[in-house]
Amino acid sequence: MAMEQQALSQILETAVVAARLAGQRAMEEMNYVKATFKTETELVTDADRRCQQIIVDRIREDFPDHGFIGEEGEPGKIFKRAPRGEPSIWWVIDPIDGTNNFAHGIPIFTVSIGVLYEGRPIAGVVFDPATDSMYTAVQGGEAQLNGRRIEAGEDDIAPTRSVGLDSHFGDPLPPWVGQIVRQSRFRNFGTTALQLAYVAAGGLVGTVVCTPKLWDVAAGVMIAEAAGAIVTDWKGRPLFPIDLDAYEGRAMDVLAANRKVHPKLVAWIGA
Repeated sequence: MAMEQQALSQILETAVVAARLAGQRAMEEMNYVKATFKTETELVTDADRRCQQIIVDRIREDFPDHGFIGEEGEPGKIFKRAPRGEPSIWWVIDPIDGTNNFAHGIPIFTVSIGVLYEGRPIAGVVFDPATDSMYTAVQGGEAQLNGRRIEAGEDDIAPTRSVGLDSHFGDPLPPWVGQIVRQSRFRNFGTTALQLAYVAAGGLVGTVVCTPKLWDVAAGVMIAEAAGAIVTDWKGRPLFPIDLDAYEGRAMDVLAANRKVHPKLVAWIGA
């Protein structure tokens, strides 16, 4: 069932405000935070937790009965609060997507806020505070960057075009990674949400991500699809719907690309 446009507009407005508040706080704290290991390969900072709380508090002002899934919960757990009543709407939050960059003083990170209903994205905001770039989309609407429409385009893989790659591939590298490296200018920005936003805006013709969690992709998938991109798993299967009541942090494999490049990447990965 589709949400009414007025309700979607209200949700998006709140998401934009919350993302900007968290992004501004993150920029203020960058270079002044201490990082600790959340896992053997993942860092977390106190700023992640503070920014998530800023987002949750702001959303609750307008939507006190909505649910939340966030990256930063108790040690070893995600943050999760179920919706109260109907409609069963979940806000999926990554307060600082790109914590490794952030923790080392590299201003390439985003605030990612996705909104899901019936297990599918209905709104998404990806905010890059360092460049003041706000990527947005709602169900049935267009993808926008700072209020202007963006589209994924139809450029093919080429030596002058870029494909986003993850940094979590095993050893040895899969053969198709070599194909991408040889035939394009590969990029890894260290934030999945931003790479999905770049696919939406046409800066990347595609991106392949190994082990993102729902909070990394919920907003970016909405924006990329609204811009005309195709987003699936590596086998070309839909990522959604997801059972949010049962979700506890399962990793995904994600492939997003414009309509010309997507089938090519699916074929390379499956070869």
